[in-house]
Amino acid sequence: TGVSGVSTGVSGVSTGVSGVSSRPAGVGTRPAGAVGGLNRPPPDVGATPAGGKGAVGNTPAAAATPAGVSKVHVWKNPLPVVEQSMRVYEAHVGMSSEGEPNINTYDNFRLHVLPRIHKLGYNALQLMAVQEHAYYASFGYHVTNYFAVASRSGEPEGLKRLIDDAHGMGIIVMLDCVHAHSAKNVLDGINMFDGPPGCYHYEGPEGYHSDWDSRIFNYGSWEVLRFLLSNLAFYINEYRFDGFRFDGITSMLYKHHGIAHAFVNGYDEYFGMQTDMDASIYLMLANDLIHELRPGCVSIAEDVSGMPTLCRSIAEGGFGFDYRLAMGIPDMMIKVLKEIPDSDWSMEMFVGCLTDRRHGEKVIAYAESHDQALVGDKTIAFRLMDAEMYTGMTNLEWPSPTITRGIALHKVLRMLVMALGGEGYLNFMGNEFGHPEWIDFPREGNGWSCHHARRQWSLADMEHLRYQHLNNFDKAMMHLEKEFPWLREGVHEYIVTKHESDKIIVVEKGALVFVFNLHWAASHEFYRIGVTFGGTYRIALDSEWSEFGGGDPYDHSRLFKTQTMAWEHRANSMEVYTNSRSVLVLTRTGAPPAGSARARLEAKRCHGDDDGHEFVF
Repeated sequence: TGVSGVSTGVSGVSTGVSGVSSRPAGVGTRPAGAVGGLNRPPPDVGATPAGGKGAVGNTPAAAATPAGVSKVHVWKNPLPVVEQSMRVYEAHVGMSSEGEPNINTYDNFRLHVLPRIHKLGYNALQLMAVQEHAYYASFGYHVTNYFAVASRSGEPEGLKRLIDDAHGMGIIVMLDCVHAHSAKNVLDGINMFDGPPGCYHYEGPEGYHSDWDSRIFNYGSWEVLRFLLSNLAFYINEYRFDGFRFDGITSMLYKHHGIAHAFVNGYDEYFGMQTDMDASIYLMLANDLIHELRPGCVSIAEDVSGMPTLCRSIAEGGFGFDYRLAMGIPDMMIKVLKEIPDSDWSMEMFVGCLTDRRHGEKVIAYAESHDQALVGDKTIAFRLMDAEMYTGMTNLEWPSPTITRGIALHKVLRMLVMALGGEGYLNFMGNEFGHPEWIDFPREGNGWSCHHARRQWSLADMEHLRYQHLNNFDKAMMHLEKEFPWLREGVHEYIVTKHESDKIIVVEKGALVFVFNLHWAASHEFYRIGVTFGGTYRIALDSEWSEFGGGDPYDHSRLFKTQTMAWEHRANSMEVYTNSRSVLVLTRTGAPPAGSARARLEAKRCHGDDDGHEFVF
């Protein structure tokens, strides 16, 4: 493909983005004893017996094409329409199996996991570890073959069937794309492909990433640009992927790769001699190409630096991404749960972190992702309930204070992120129901076992266990957003209350009013809140409903009528109930659909803003 030059004039945009995350220690590193640049288990692990029947060790038991299924896949579903709202389910096919520990296949995922994702209400599937990688425990981030899909999970046709069925459900499928670096493997990778080290990568120290033990592409080489751009086209044309999450682009944007840089000292850190212009131009070319090949194609940038204009159009001098990941939010969650007592939680800190984004650059927010699920770290559920998850999640006994607190806050914190964090929401598989196990891929240190590289889906299906309550609430969140869309630009958005002593946050978002009570003990029967629009409000969702494991103390059909009494800079107000550690979501009866012409007109009449945006701090 021909490559033409692209203007790189990048203008500054107000407010910085804080929060720095790094790849967890040990992930993407070569195991002890690996020889000759090969990241692979001992010869007897993963070997297939003579005759090709059965499986040993880590080999998937059903990687071959299922009986009765055509080997050459014929596409049956049209490309889905990409919705404005992004409800992303992040998944790893290999570790999605249940039962006997093994590596799951594309077909098993399609038959058993994909229907769960659809039922929950997610409209986007982000697949990790698709590009072939020799070392399974690298989580797919040490790619060795860019034009092959991970063979551990089956044949390419199996992946095509998975994507086709997802399209039939209206779910778009995105590839977790690793173009920031590659495995340094020589025999089974592209490192030193033609002999010298400079075939695809920079030579010398410039071509080595010390934190990831991997090689850095030479983005100034036309042949490397052709290789990477054609790789994107390959996944769109051959597999019909609908989008890409570009991994680790902070390493691409700067010659120092973001190592030992916090990006808190002003815009000189973004625009200077350390900015990698060749890599920046590649990202612009990549976004231009994928949006031309697949109209509506979604591109997401994983950047911890807060590079300005990342999600502005190329015509404006931006990079052309559609979304950026809000990587500071999970860091904030860890800090809050690990270091700060509930009584000292700051509502200002929550709101400030969740709204710390530039106007006009869309953000996908998440409370936690795969990083927090890895061994050595903890998910939100594990931080809240820890070892009691193994003994206290039964409905047959009265819950302990730890379990009661954990279930309540797991719901409230995730809804808080979804309500305030941005224009998209992401969840890693299993975290929606508080999966009790960490992720530990087969490696030499655990005897190459898959025991902790799986998901126990049945926990969410057992009626005598409390995991069902968290699963039900996640499903309710997704369907609430589907019914009252707020994960998009142009919806009415106003932060009404941040009350530090009451631990109350009140937010208007689209057609909904969210009332968060983060107090550890206090509930309120008649708590007055201000609202923009007068009228009668009904309950759209309450985390205290019994199906979510709450006490269900109030009538679901209860109505709340406003009075023309100014409150919190709003012309109208009403009294609501709010239980401790809960979220109450209200909607106005007869309210116009979010983003509609009538909704925009109402917002303009109330505060003169066509878009309905009004942040108050």
